[in-house]
Amino acid sequence: MDKNFYITTPIYYPSAKPHMGHAYSSIIADFFARFKKIDGYDVYFLTGTDEHGLKIQRAAEKKNVEPLKFCNEISQTFKDLSKTLNLSNTDFIRTTEERHKNSVQKLWNKLEQNDDIYLSKYSGWYSVSDEAFYNEDEIVEENGKKLAKSSKSPVEWMDEESFFFRLSKWEKSLLKYYKENPNFIQPNARKNEVISFVESGLKDLSISRKSFSWGIKVPNNDNHVIYVWLDALTNYISALGYPDTNSELFKKFWPASIHLIGKDILRFHAVYWPAFLLAAGIELPKKIYGHGWILSDDEKMSKSKGNILDPLEIIQKYGLDPLRYYLIKEVSFGNDGNISKERLEDCINSDLANNYGNLCQRTISFATKNCENRIPKEINFIDEDRLILDNFTSNIDNIRSQIDNQNINYYIDFIVNSLFAANKYFNDQEPWKKKDDPIRLNTIIYTTLEIIRKISFMLYPIIPEISLKALKIFNIKEDQINLDSIAQHDYLNLGDKINNIGILINKIEKNKENV
Repeated sequence: MDKNFYITTPIYYPSAKPHMGHAYSSIIADFFARFKKIDGYDVYFLTGTDEHGLKIQRAAEKKNVEPLKFCNEISQTFKDLSKTLNLSNTDFIRTTEERHKNSVQKLWNKLEQNDDIYLSKYSGWYSVSDEAFYNEDEIVEENGKKLAKSSKSPVEWMDEESFFFRLSKWEKSLLKYYKENPNFIQPNARKNEVISFVESGLKDLSISRKSFSWGIKVPNNDNHVIYVWLDALTNYISALGYPDTNSELFKKFWPASIHLIGKDILRFHAVYWPAFLLAAGIELPKKIYGHGWILSDDEKMSKSKGNILDPLEIIQKYGLDPLRYYLIKEVSFGNDGNISKERLEDCINSDLANNYGNLCQRTISFATKNCENRIPKEINFIDEDRLILDNFTSNIDNIRSQIDNQNINYYIDFIVNSLFAANKYFNDQEPWKKKDDPIRLNTIIYTTLEIIRKISFMLYPIIPEISLKALKIFNIKEDQINLDSIAQHDYLNLGDKINNIGILINKIEKNKENV
């Protein structure tokens, strides 16, 4: 079985500082990457920044700096965010790098050789903010301004010479591919949206601009720069060494296992990108998943609306892992989600401190007093013990399957239910009443410790630092975490010393103020 896994985030547009939407995409991608790593996969996890286009040029001009200098500064904030979010990314790509420029121009040459590019004239509506072209029926007028219906971004009328990609040529091929690969676009609502768009008829796509200069030059024509989306999308293969399709990285990891993106850039990834690849004779990625937005007061965050939530401020106040846990648990993956301080504090206190932290603390405390601070040596499982332990064994394959279908909600629900069950088991078994039956007492403690280990392994992709702190109870290191061992009931060595780690997660005093 192929045990390679290639996951990408969208490459972020550094025209302004990072916000919660950027953090969400990255944290979700990191969750999948870490899960696959503990399941024995060789993982390549890519993120980065998209640094060309008119929006970047105008932002740099406004600050009176060269575009590259502007990009260097802003891109660094996204690199820093990757570290702050504790991402396990393999690579961070910038579209201003030579390796990327070379790939983009080689892809252009390939499309041109295959007669999929021609020179003509573009006249139509263009959004600088979205770096996207819009048809007349996608435009609305509000307060005397022309706006894109989907994003509410201002549009400008463009009229200039442009190279075009024969997108219309690939309409039937795309529809055929969607039909034959029903899981290619997820979730299903997004797939239906894409199919409807393609069925309505594809027009050839303008893929170069003459009215500004900040971008990758069209090969053999310095008057044109390559459309920012053809440029940006190529990052997924330029990071693997394209055009050298025989490179070790390309052969090992392409096609990508999943492109994880926000739903607002679905059309670029599910229509344009597959068409470019088909035209170039390159295999398509296995899956494109368009997740929902993180909302602020029920609106999409944007610089123009002034409603951007700063993930760094929330991390500074509550910590990184609680934010990661909240975003993964409370936002139904694939749908929009709202973040509030009250719900975040509920997650910290109820799930992390009371449910998980308290289970660890009370079990260690009891083991310290009654088992000589060691994993009990003599145990004898009965039905009640096997029942709660076997729940992990019988669900391991289902857990893998659910994650392969991006069902994060199933995964987190399984963990939360397992924590409730573990606390109930400990209470119902009443080990404090078994001091005259040491083997029974030992077995209850061993069973509970094993459940803590299993749950900590499962929590690692979500809250890596907190789970690793919990695993210090058993002196288990990060590279020892593996999914298969969740099905084991005899992982812990009888008689080994256990460590008192103190309070795992501090509870916080609640208040009702929204973030």
